[in-house]
Parts: sequence; C-alpha cells; structure tokens
Amino acid sequence: MDWRQEEALWRYSLIREAVDARLSCGERGALVRSLAARLHAHPSGELRSVGRSTLDDWIRAYRAGGFQALFPRQRASVPRTPRALLEQAETLRRENPARTAAQIRRIIAASNGGAGPSQSTVERHLRRQGLTRAGLRGERQAFGRFEASAPNELWIADCLHGPMVEGRRAILFAVLDDHSRAVVGARFCHAESTVRLEGVLRSAFQARGLCQRLYVDNGAPYASRQLARVCAGLGIRLTHSTPGRPQGRGKIERFFRTLRQEVLVELDTHQPSGLPELERILQAWIEQVYHRRVHSETNTTPLERFAGFSPRYPTARELRDAFLWAETRLVTKTATVSLLGNRYEVDQALVGRRAELRFDPYDLELIDVYYAGRPCGHAVPHLIGRHVHPHAQEPADEPRRVSGIDYLRLITEEHERDWLSRRINYHHLHDAVNDGDDGGGHDNDDDDENDAAAAATAR
Repeated sequence: MDWRQEEALWRYSLIREAVDARLSCGERGALVRSLAARLHAHPSGELRSVGRSTLDDWIRAYRAGGFQALFPRQRASVPRTPRALLEQAETLRRENPARTAAQIRRIIAASNGGAGPSQSTVERHLRRQGLTRAGLRGERQAFGRFEASAPNELWIADCLHGPMVEGRRAILFAVLDDHSRAVVGARFCHAESTVRLEGVLRSAFQARGLCQRLYVDNGAPYASRQLARVCAGLGIRLTHSTPGRPQGRGKIERFFRTLRQEVLVELDTHQPSGLPELERILQAWIEQVYHRRVHSETNTTPLERFAGFSPRYPTARELRDAFLWAETRLVTKTATVSLLGNRYEVDQALVGRRAELRFDPYDLELIDVYYAGRPCGHAVPHLIGRHVHPHAQEPADEPRRVSGIDYLRLITEEHERDWLSRRINYHHLHDAVNDGDDGGGHDNDDDDENDAAAAATAR
C-alpha cells in the first residue's frame, strides 16, 4: 500500500459517518463542524486539523467516485524539518521539562552549526507529542468516565503477554465490547502479528456482528495498513489511543487483571500441555464465569447487557473481500506476475501495467486481479511453490542446542587450582628462620649444606 492509498483510508475514516445517506442536512452539517473543530491522528504520526470546506470536498468526491476519489493528487514534495531535529527537541524536553521552546531551539541551533527549526515549529511539535511542560512536571489532568450507549458501538482491542507454553510466550489477543463488557473475541497464539489479530476480529464479526468503532493502541499489529484496509472495507471507524495516554483502554486492562487473578495464577499448579488446552481453559472461563457474573459497574452480567439488540452481520462476500491482503506487481511482457516466489498468468491487456493482487494469506492459489480499482478476473497459477503467506504461518519450533559446557564447574576448578598453587610450604618457612646466623656470630657452612639438602628433599 502506497502513501496515496494510506491517505485515502485516513480521509475515509474521517468522513465515514458524514456520508451516511440517512443523515439530514442539519445533522450532517453539525457532524462536519464537530470534525473540523478537533485534531485528528494522521498516519504520519502527527495531529492534524481539517477545515470544513475540505471535509465537504471529500464528501462530495466520495459520493461521486467512491473510495478511489479520495486518493490525493501527486505533487512535488514540500521541504520539511528533518525528523532527527524534532527527535532532538523531544529528548531535550524530556531531559529537562523546565526548558522552554525558545531555549530548546537555541540548543539545537548551537549543536548543529546554527541550523534548526523555528521556535513555533518546536513548540507545535512538542505539544502534538504531549510533551508540554505542565504535563511532564506531573500536573495531573482529570479524565471523565466514558461508556458507549449501546452494544457494538465501540469495541476495544489489546493484547496480553501470558504464560510460557511449550517453551514460548503465549500472547492473548482480546476484543471487549465497551457497553456490556462482554468479550466478543479472544485467542491465544505465539506471535504478536496483524494476521493473528485479524483472525480474532474475523471470528468476532461472524459471531457478534460488526462494530461501529474499533479502539486500539499504537502497537505494530494495530498500526498496520492492513487493519486500516479491513475497517475501511467494512465501514468501521478505526481509532488509535493518544501515545502516552492509555486511559481509554482501562476497561480491557481491568479484564486482563481479572484474567490474571483468576485463571493465569492457577497455571502454576495446572500447566497446560499446549495452546489448544490453554485456549479451552480460556473459553470455558469466559463463557461459564466471566460472562455470567454480575459486573460491579453495570450491575448486570455481560451477556444480559449485550443482548436485546439486532447486530449488523456482514455477508460472506463482504467479510472475505475485507480481509484480503493486497500487493501491487508489474505485469511482465509475458503477461505474468510474481508473488512470494509464485508465478501467475493474468490478462494480456495488463502487460506493462501495475496490477493489484488481492489474496487470502492462507490460500495463495486463488488471486483476484484489480487495475485502477476495477476487477480484472483471476490470476491463473503457473508455478506454485508456496501456498501460505510467511506471516500467516506459526513460527517453527527451533531445536534447543546444548553446548555441554558447565560454566560453574569450570570457574570452581580454576579457583581450586589457583588456591592449591598458593599453599604455604611450612618446611621452607622453618628453613628460612634457621638460615644464616648460628647464634655464635659466624656463618655455619655445614648448616647451609644441610639446609640445602633438606629443601631439595622437601621439593
């Protein structure tokens, strides 16, 4: 996915609710004004504001041309402040929170031969990163409690590093409904990757329906372009928490704490044989204990609070298309493309063009071909050497090598050898005392000869 598609996904995430045909003009205007009045997290990592007129232009473009109309036009790049200088400003503020933006600018300029960003640039960047002087000095901000008004309005996803199973760390991906506190999806695995998160979300969508908004953190599985593409395809608004402010994930963190106290602590006496057994224990506890117990804040069970509404379920086609992966490849003169070492034949009309290949990571034999956003049939397998994407495979167990070196024994033996080499020779001490003067004021040659003979015998 190139930067233009990434930008289009971000634009769609902003106007998704505003393009709903069921909204009246007044409701749409109020929604657009609300969007224009606040900052939005951009894929570049910055917080950006979007004017009302720009939002209106995007809405009209989407209505006229769909998702492809949101792609930005290519233009010449605009010089920007080097990222290294901005990171240096962050380091200086964290080193001493009392430093002002003007002081930080002077320090950067002095250490870089006079080159550096302006004071306003430094101040704006530090504010966007949450590195204000008041915040770093420990002045606390009050946060109000938030709760979704209905089930499937907001889902919260996060992961927990669990116990060691089969010599590897077990990682739990969990998705929690904010309104009911019900666990709509949870699964243990050995790899913290996007494809594992997609498996949990896909099962949750099939069992519980589609959510309106998905709230995640900024980890690698959640910040991937593939997850943004899934949410855009299903009409779900993807929201990331502000870096350094995890307050919005308090509900799922509370669920993880309960899981540790009631399930993971018992694994000390009941060690599971593998992930399948650990998965059975997890699902049994969720369905038999957690979902049936009255929650302390909602005063009802998660199952009872989740029931009583009609979820919006996706069709099988919508679900498959949303979770397809996409790669762009140049079609060769022989009307073939290459993907992960496999070769496929495509329509000859695509020769010399860059086609988009959409595929299921668990099945590389069926490839859908798109050009300019339009379907162009299927790619015919010509040479297949790999059937599953490498990222979709569980990491193989590497054999544990044993060196055969007992380090503690080696250092103990070395210490004993050193100690034995420095033992006291009491015969030599006795000879040294009696050597020389015989008490009569003259040397005794006979004694010297006897001492030498005794020393030789001792040796």
